[in-house]
Amino acid sequence: MNRFITSLAAAAVLALVPTASSAHHSTAMFEWGKEISLKNATVLRWDWTNPHTFLYVTTKGADGKEKKWAFEGMSPNHLTRAGWSKRTLKPGDLVDLTYYPLRDGRSGGFNVTVTFPGGKTLKQLTFD
Repeated sequence: MNRFITSLAAAAVLALVPTASSAHHSTAMFEWGKEISLKNATVLRWDWTNPHTFLYVTTKGADGKEKKWAFEGMSPNHLTRAGWSKRTLKPGDLVDLTYYPLRDGRSGGFNVTVTFPGGKTLKQLTFD
């Protein structure tokens, strides 16, 4: 009986281990390597959150209508090492950015770079 309880407890622990490691989502929703530019974007919100940062911007289309965009980014820990901070972007900032688009065509993707009016560019992906 004691051996049965020990085996049952071990099985329960092993069943829970994959849950934590699979909590991070897939990145298959992005078209990696298909980098697109977005010019004259106005920052709506900059969320400095774990496990990913999020950048929300608006642009004006050719028809003059406002279009909202949402971009996922790297973790605050990674971005801090790359020169970013929670104060890097503020609502109302005008920026140019590059991103890997969402495969489903929605307005957004994975943010690659942000360029400020003075020409300073910050990268999200700093592995290279």
